[in-house]
Amino acid sequence: MGITKDRAGNYKLTGNTTEADVLAAAESILKAKLEREGDISNPRDVSDFLRMRLGALLHEEFHILWLDNRHRILSCQKLFTGTIDGASVHPREVVRAALNVNACAAILAHNHPSGVPEPSAADRSITRELVEALKLVGVRILDHIVVGAGSCVSMAERGLL
Repeated sequence: MGITKDRAGNYKLTGNTTEADVLAAAESILKAKLEREGDISNPRDVSDFLRMRLGALLHEEFHILWLDNRHRILSCQKLFTGTIDGASVHPREVVRAALNVNACAAILAHNHPSGVPEPSAADRSITRELVEALKLVGVRILDHIVVGAGSCVSMAERGLL
């Protein structure tokens, strides 16, 4: 599979292209857009990127977008993989990952394979645990985004952080 961009900014797929190829290309384009902008200033762009990255998965995954002190992207890591209805998240491993990339801030994200992005009681609980754990090493959590099939829920917008 190949994807090309012409001078007018239009993308064209070449060769045999699967759905996974299209989603990977879209994720790559959105990530490049976020990186070009330099910092995270538009929550909509972050949600679009995470929806492309996580929205079509049939199992739960927990990702973190690590940011520096000016909210520039340092890394986007998949830290935990789960099953159809959950993923075990370990605060110790999250703190270790934050220190490894020298992060100052983070945006947490995970998907709900059911397609319903409503934060669960377990989502709220692990978010509180991670806020406290990361606070000890000087890392702020800016948001926890729950990704569904076609939409995302920001826990920060809901006042759940």
